[in-house]
Amino acid sequence: MLLAIKQKAIQPQVFMSYNWYKNTIIYSLDVETYYDSNNDGIGDFQGLIKKLDYIASLGVTCMWLLPFYPSPNRDNGYDVKDYYNVDERLGTLGDFSDFINLATDKGLRVIIDLVVNHTSIEHKWFQEARSDKNSKYRNYYVWADEPLAFQREHLMFVGEEDSLWTYDESAGQYYLHRFYKEQPDLNVSNPEVLEEIKKIMSFWLQMGVSGFRVDAAEILIESYGMNQGETGELEGVLEEMRSYINSINSDAILLAETNINPDKMGVYLDEGRRMHMLFNFYVNQHLFLAGAEQKPDALVKALLRLPETDVQTQWLNFLRHHDELSLSLLTKEEREIVFERFAPREEMRIYGRGIRRRLASMLEWDKTLLKMVHSLLFSLPGVPLVRYGDEIAMGDDLSQKGRESVRTVMQWSDAENGGFSTAPRKQIVKPVIDNEQCGFKKINVLASQKDPDSFYNWMLRLISIRKQCPAIGMGVMNIIETSHKKLLVHTYKHGEDQVLMLHNFSGEKIVVTVEELGLQDFRLADLLVEDIQQETNKLELQGKGYRWLRVYQ
Repeated sequence: MLLAIKQKAIQPQVFMSYNWYKNTIIYSLDVETYYDSNNDGIGDFQGLIKKLDYIASLGVTCMWLLPFYPSPNRDNGYDVKDYYNVDERLGTLGDFSDFINLATDKGLRVIIDLVVNHTSIEHKWFQEARSDKNSKYRNYYVWADEPLAFQREHLMFVGEEDSLWTYDESAGQYYLHRFYKEQPDLNVSNPEVLEEIKKIMSFWLQMGVSGFRVDAAEILIESYGMNQGETGELEGVLEEMRSYINSINSDAILLAETNINPDKMGVYLDEGRRMHMLFNFYVNQHLFLAGAEQKPDALVKALLRLPETDVQTQWLNFLRHHDELSLSLLTKEEREIVFERFAPREEMRIYGRGIRRRLASMLEWDKTLLKMVHSLLFSLPGVPLVRYGDEIAMGDDLSQKGRESVRTVMQWSDAENGGFSTAPRKQIVKPVIDNEQCGFKKINVLASQKDPDSFYNWMLRLISIRKQCPAIGMGVMNIIETSHKKLLVHTYKHGEDQVLMLHNFSGEKIVVTVEELGLQDFRLADLLVEDIQQETNKLELQGKGYRWLRVYQ
């Protein structure tokens, strides 16, 4: 029986121009933890250059680099003290230029972090602001004679910071910092600050980057503590940023980090006038809830709540990245369900709202489940993000403090320090995982490449197939209801390209007929799973199974 089809126009079918980000595949990495070329224990741009062939061989089309600017590193480089240079530990601007040129030659675009909601306390702007009340830089930051009221939920680092305000002796006032006290917030309501942001973007666009991940975009336009500018007025900053970068490079994009509910997403999209892409935190958190419940209901509801987008905007879907897995958009009860399944011990949790584990660890290296979850990620409306190391199912190190547990160095081989560096272990910039469960001797790139049945080699195939299905990034997503409550079925169609995806959230086999899917008059061809033996009118999925099929008339 053909059941009702729930249609959600996630993406319209009209595609007016070439927008590379509609079907890109992004690979995220931190230069300092990727590969060390000079054996000082710190990854660098020359090391990254040496690994560009590896990255290109994955089939990804864009790299997102975490902050590489000069920084005291109080917050993994997000406390920037110079926006126009490269941290000397990682190389020089010349090295960065060489990297961009070689990446371009290999068909790889690069986007970088734009961290302009705050600076480091060591930035020259703040040093001048605190020392001279009459300096123009005083109004680059947010000051108060007494701390303004705030709620505990506004604290980003619960347990590490207990206030949004810190008193500065030299300034004789309190300054606002929504993150660490070493990261004073910039006053974006000040037009001069916006001009500085434009200069920063112009500099790196001329260096060859293809866009920016706008860090903490939600906070960037929040007027709390500012003497001038309401939040509604500050939203115009996003339009100015987009208009400005596209006046320099019409191909460049802004990717906003926004951990928000769907009813607020329109602020950042605004029918293609603001951000080009949004991190899809809402779907990410409900995907994990669906996984914990072993049924797709929560994910389906989340997908259907997304606002419609147009040809100028896109979603970025992800499983994990360099921070904690945030669960802040779930209810307390839902959060506990996810904690119980994926972070049962307190040491696995952080800030009361997140999980500080890598994906493979959370799934206990269940290869079947790892494949299904990545298949699901790559089948979501929008484009996928792969974090470095996830392609080989790297784990985490819970002995490290806070989020450092998921920021370990890349595991290249079973050589000392995982092939990352030949420096003494004590000099290595981040932890080297060296244990029986997920240490570099067991999990590394070289071993994965040699094993034809490795998760790595399966990921190469997944990436290749995803690039052959442009309908996912540009087409309309239809969710098909079936009688199987633990089966997610959805399709995309864009022009002549039509694909069907099935994902089994249970551990039991499921069989569904083509009649039930309303596809009895079509021819189906498997794309991702090989050697499927089935009756013509039935589709079979094993427990935790997945299928991608091309649909032909």
